[in-house]
Amino acid sequence: MQSSRPSIAPSDRSWWLDEALKHEGNVPPAAPLEGACSVDVVIVGGGFAGLWTALTLKSRRPDLSVALIEASICGSGASGKNGGKVHGYWSSLGTGVQALGPDGALAIAKAGDRAQDGIRAFASASGRDIWWREGGNLVVATTPAQETKIEDVVRLAGELGAQDHVMALSREEVHARCNSPTFRRGLFFPDAATVHPARLARALRQAVIDRGVTLFENTPMLGVDPGRPSCRVRTPRGQIEAREIVLATNVALSAMREIRPHVSIFSSYVVMSEPAPERLVAMGWTGDEGLADLRMFLHYFRKTPDGRVLMGSGSGPVGYGDRAETRQLTHDGPSIARAETGLRRLLPAYHDVPLARAWGGAIDVSSDRLPFFKTLPGTRIHYAGGFSGHGVNATYIAGQCLASLVLGDKDDWAALPFCTRALPRLPPEPFRFAGASAIRSAILTCEEADERSQQAPALARAIAHLPKMLGLRIGVR
Repeated sequence: MQSSRPSIAPSDRSWWLDEALKHEGNVPPAAPLEGACSVDVVIVGGGFAGLWTALTLKSRRPDLSVALIEASICGSGASGKNGGKVHGYWSSLGTGVQALGPDGALAIAKAGDRAQDGIRAFASASGRDIWWREGGNLVVATTPAQETKIEDVVRLAGELGAQDHVMALSREEVHARCNSPTFRRGLFFPDAATVHPARLARALRQAVIDRGVTLFENTPMLGVDPGRPSCRVRTPRGQIEAREIVLATNVALSAMREIRPHVSIFSSYVVMSEPAPERLVAMGWTGDEGLADLRMFLHYFRKTPDGRVLMGSGSGPVGYGDRAETRQLTHDGPSIARAETGLRRLLPAYHDVPLARAWGGAIDVSSDRLPFFKTLPGTRIHYAGGFSGHGVNATYIAGQCLASLVLGDKDDWAALPFCTRALPRLPPEPFRFAGASAIRSAILTCEEADERSQQAPALARAIAHLPKMLGLRIGVR
C-alpha cells in the first residue's frame, strides 16, 4: 500500500513560476487599476486563454483598445502550474467521437494542429527561450489492463483515417525511448511538444504589452454588470467600461449559474525533482518526449533541459459546487504522495533523487471533457472554460475562438464544436460532489490494485464501472 504522506510539503507557487521570474530579471508587476477607464474590450484573467485572446484581438484589429486585468500576476495561476505538455486532440479521438461524432472529432483534432503551429511560431520568435521541444508524446501501459486500451485507440484512428497521428509501439520500442521496467507496450503521438509553461505565460504577457494592451495586475474582478452599449467590470479600486467582456478565469467560472451545471472541479498535483541528468542517460531517455500512462487518473511526466523530472497525477480531490479555490485543492498531502509514488515507481532510476518542489491546483472538467468557448445569451460577455487538464494547446484555440466571438467573425474558429455544441448537464449539488467523489475513490482503488496485480473489492469495481454504464465521462483522460 502506498504511503499517504509525501516527503515534501506542497508549495503555493510552482517551481516553473519562480524560475521564469528569475529568468526575466524579476520584472515588477503592472500597476493595479485605480479609478475608471473605458476600452473596447476588457479581458479578465492573465493566464494562457486571456493572453492569447488579447494577442489575437490586437493582431486582427490593431486599432482596438484592449485592457486585461489579472487578480495576481500573469502566469501565477493554472497556466504557470501545469505540466507544460502541449498536444491537440489526436490523442483524444475517443472522447471527441463520443461527444461530437466522427466529423466533430476530426474538426477539433485539425484545430489542435493549427494551434500547435501557432504556438510553435510564437515560441520560435527571436529572443524567446521558453523551452519549446517537439518530441511527441509517449503513452505507456504499465499493466495488462492498460494494454487492452492500446488496440482500441489504434483501431479508432484507423477508422477515422488518422493512422498517421498515432503509432503503436512494442515493449522493445517503448524501452528504446525510455527504459523503465514498469513500461509495457505503448502509443506514440508525434504531434506533441513540451514547453516551460510559466516562461510561455510571461512571454505572452510581454507580447501583449508590446502590442499596446493595457495590463493591470493585482486587480481581481469583484463583479461584472452586463449592459448596452457598454458592460462594466468592477474591481476593488476601480472599474472598466467596455463594449465586450471576455472571462478567462479558469475554475472561477464555475461560480456562474449559467456555467455551473456543465463543469465539475477536480484537482491535479505534481512533484519536480532535483536535477539528475545522468539518471536520464542511464535509462535511455535522451529524446524530448513527454510521457503519460494509461490510467483514467493518469500520471503525466516530462523532463527539463537540466535533468529534472516533473511527475503529475490527475487524481486530486473533488471540489464542491463553486468553492473551487479551497486550500484542500492546493494542499492535499495524499495527492502529492501519489505523484511522488508515481515518480519512484514509473522511473525507478529516480528512486532516491530528492524533490525540489511540489504543488497542485484545481482543474475545471467539463461535462463531456472538452473545452467550451461561448457567449452568455443576450449579452456581450464571452467566456472560455472546461479545459479539463489539457489547456496549453486548447488555450491557443480559445484565444482564436474568443476573438472571433468578440469581433463577430463567422470564420472557421467560430464554427468549431468548441463554440457551437450543446453541453450536457451534470447533476446538481450535493449529488455531483458525492457521486464524483465516490467514483474517484473507486477508480483509484481499482487502478492501485491493478498496479499491484491484485483484484479490487467488488464494490469498488461496481462503482468505478458506473460512468461507462451511464454514458458519463469522468476524470482527466
